[in-house]
Amino acid sequence: MASGTLERLQAWFLHHFSAALLAIFGFFTPCRAAPAATLPPITNPLLKTPGVCLARMIRRREVSSVEVVRAYIDRIQEINPLINAMVKDRFCQALQEAAQADRLIEEETEGGEDALKDRLPFLGVPFTVKEAFCLQGMPNSTGLVSRSQVVSESDAPAVTLMKRAGAIPLGVTNCSELCMWLESHNHLYGITRNPYCLDRIPGGSSGGEGSLLGGAGSLIGLGADVGGSIRLPAFFNGVFGHKPTSGIVCNDGQHPPPSGLQSDFLCTGPMCRYAQDLLPMLEVMAGPNADALCLTSEVDMKKLRFFSVPHNGGSPLVSAVDKQLIQAQSRVVECLESKLGVTVEKMMIPQLKFSFQIWAAMMSAPGKDGKRPTSFAELMSDQQGKVWPLWEMVKWTLGLSPHTMAAIALATFEVFQRSEPTPFLLQQKEALQRCLDDLLGDDGVLFYPPYPHLAPRHHTPLFTPFNFSYTSIFNILGLPVTQVPLGLSVEGLPLGIQVVAGKNQDRLGLAVAVYLEQAFGGWRELVQANATGATVAQEVEQVVQ
Repeated sequence: MASGTLERLQAWFLHHFSAALLAIFGFFTPCRAAPAATLPPITNPLLKTPGVCLARMIRRREVSSVEVVRAYIDRIQEINPLINAMVKDRFCQALQEAAQADRLIEEETEGGEDALKDRLPFLGVPFTVKEAFCLQGMPNSTGLVSRSQVVSESDAPAVTLMKRAGAIPLGVTNCSELCMWLESHNHLYGITRNPYCLDRIPGGSSGGEGSLLGGAGSLIGLGADVGGSIRLPAFFNGVFGHKPTSGIVCNDGQHPPPSGLQSDFLCTGPMCRYAQDLLPMLEVMAGPNADALCLTSEVDMKKLRFFSVPHNGGSPLVSAVDKQLIQAQSRVVECLESKLGVTVEKMMIPQLKFSFQIWAAMMSAPGKDGKRPTSFAELMSDQQGKVWPLWEMVKWTLGLSPHTMAAIALATFEVFQRSEPTPFLLQQKEALQRCLDDLLGDDGVLFYPPYPHLAPRHHTPLFTPFNFSYTSIFNILGLPVTQVPLGLSVEGLPLGIQVVAGKNQDRLGLAVAVYLEQAFGGWRELVQANATGATVAQEVEQVVQ
């Protein structure tokens, strides 16, 4: 069979198989009216202050940590009944820890504010954590009903580092079942909603983080990303997210743990509402590995080389990119060329058409020790045997399965997935790796859409299950990617762009994020989203001009 023909036949089969499978879902899922409520406006100015600024204010005693933590607790209690983002809180402990932070500042006598900043850069600042991470005393079920009684006895390393930096955890946030879908829905905690429009998804698997951040119920948070689980929620909720260079931030203390080659693709990273918080968060979370990123080195935007790829070239598995996202990316190009005097090279990369097939093949490939990764069917049973997906589908139609349709569909798909990447896909992956490594080097930045659509309505991604390949391919390539909001669509939904850099060049994407935040406004307050969504394109046009 000719090279690539097998992959084309597989794409045809996957397309029609997923359509048939998800028709079953549509038949058995009743239509529900969209929630009519909207989030209340933000009234406390502390909720609109970046994390590094709040930390400075707390150190200078301009505001107390208790005041800041209380402001976020009040906001969460106000909006969480609508968005269902936080699934377990630790508010009492957080207030006690905030009081301890205030006492520490009162008692600090050596070195003053500078010493505190160096030692505890986020002292007194609240943060939230994806429920898939271990946070002592908090659940760690990853939305699996059979793990409902699992409580973490210790902290994941990334959580520990944030705590050591003085940050105060408020609680844990919802995710998709076993972190393998882009809608944060499970039968343990329910469904999380997008703060900009409650009948839209917040993304996944770090969707609770994205939703709470977008709704101003959190300021900074921890996410994890093996196929877009930081960047998609950041995009759909209009906030910032960063998938670091692979291997920089420790991934331990998460459920489910990676297996096979997956540990090379999983990345722990920061999510936040303000671009200036990304770099200090990454510096903390990377620990001793931060030195490899040279985060303190200045970035001269005018000396960077820029590239823009508008779409993947037309994969039969993936939807066409929304015109508003194409236009937003074009406005970024126009802004950089007019304001910085740089040239942004527009190009296509043919191997991107095979993004999903490459990701799926590498995720199921054996590890360096020859062992195959734990199957999703085994993870669904919490590794107590394995579930039978067709039987679970029957149970689901009767309302008896503890699993979501997304999880059942993935376990079903897995039955047909090859255990080894084909030579053709390996060739495409290696060619794409060489292309981007050579293209980006240590001074290149590439723009690419994060997803073909704006935030979809609940459950509709089941009918376009491979669209996440716009983010997932960069996990396989190990490249750092920063997700940047670009204002709002005419419907009042967030627009955004992926900023891709070379390996260990994370600081380039972070610097571009800060620049684009200044140019396009970054995170938009919800009142603005509801009231002025129709004028966003005009506002952006004015910025570019």
